[in-house]
Amino acid sequence: MKYFLLITSIIFSSHNSFGTTTLQSDSIAQASSQVISFDVEKETQKYIDTLTPAQKEKSDSYFEGGYWLLLWSLLYGIAVAWIFLTKGLSIRIKSIASKVKNINLQNAIYFMLYFIAAYILSFPLNYYKNFYREHQYDLSNLSIGAWMGEEMIGLILMTIFGSIILAILYMIMRKVKEKWWIWGGLVTFCFLVFIMFIGPVFISPLFNDYKSLEEGPVRESILSMARANSVPADNVYQFDASKQSDRISANVSGIGSTIRVSLNDNLLNRCTPEEIKAVMGHELGHYVLNHGPENLIYFSLIIIIGFAFVHWSFQKTVIKWGDNWKLKDISDVAGFPLFVILFAVYLFLATPFLNSIIRSAEMESDVFGLNAAHEPDGFASVAMKLSEYRKINPGYWEEIIFFDHPSGHTRVHTAMKWKAENLN
Repeated sequence: MKYFLLITSIIFSSHNSFGTTTLQSDSIAQASSQVISFDVEKETQKYIDTLTPAQKEKSDSYFEGGYWLLLWSLLYGIAVAWIFLTKGLSIRIKSIASKVKNINLQNAIYFMLYFIAAYILSFPLNYYKNFYREHQYDLSNLSIGAWMGEEMIGLILMTIFGSIILAILYMIMRKVKEKWWIWGGLVTFCFLVFIMFIGPVFISPLFNDYKSLEEGPVRESILSMARANSVPADNVYQFDASKQSDRISANVSGIGSTIRVSLNDNLLNRCTPEEIKAVMGHELGHYVLNHGPENLIYFSLIIIIGFAFVHWSFQKTVIKWGDNWKLKDISDVAGFPLFVILFAVYLFLATPFLNSIIRSAEMESDVFGLNAAHEPDGFASVAMKLSEYRKINPGYWEEIIFFDHPSGHTRVHTAMKWKAENLN
């Protein structure tokens, strides 16, 4: 989906619009000669060739393995939900929760117990995907104890916030009946706005320590770009992501009073000032181009469509097999495992569309960052560093279906095109 305005403003000016002098003509001819002599494809390939065959093979293997993990995660998740649905586990959890009189509280307790039990059943795949495999490819710095600590924090957050929003969603199902998917989508939108608001201040600090970036050229260059592009930030934060991995990262997060410009210590320690400036120009672009609010709307629409799909397919499924599972209505919390299966299938099929939404925004921010930072080589070299865990040169459809960011080749090529038009 291409629905953002691509910002590319390259302005050339001269002292006199008419009557160009011989000296000016010579300068223009020289500039034209320089542009012609700059081969974008050749310069792009120079960067791509800095990756050794061994590095490329490792990166491709890691990223392509992720394609299969999408499928295995779907099948494993369906299997877990199927156990709840067909082995009476969901009915058992509901009976435990029903000891409380209030139905909304009953449902909240059900979801809490469901999340905990589902986490335990899903642990083997989770361990392989997020711990063993990351260490296998040298992409994690966490010990098993530290990893489990973060897992427990994530489980607690999911249990609390997930139980609340789902209890509200099932309350809407009982009240609104057939149109629950519309109102449920709107409530989900409000919930996502709330999470975006509190995320930088209350959630992110649970996983990393944040502190103000020390005074110096790097901080000033970032704040200068922020001021020049009307980003309301008077501070820059750094966080200790190196305890988790060596991955380079930065972001502009939050809404209103919680807006934060942040970069991780890997970016500071592994990158040059030019590379840091290029990355931060890209991140500021997300704010200036309103990608946060726009993506929130798009994702909410996708969720509403997903709820509509679940509503339709749930009814069809219950008509055929509901008696075997003792299910009659979607508002019955015991049918939540079926809800999970149907919504998981929908999201799996929607993956290319979700990736395209994110990738389109990232491509726009790439161009914005080049115009803001004027560091095409810094941007290209950072793109090559990201190739540690992203396939550098995928096929056309491969990038569209599986990439939620532009590939390294696409980003380097974009930077070299910008450079070719701005040699002077």
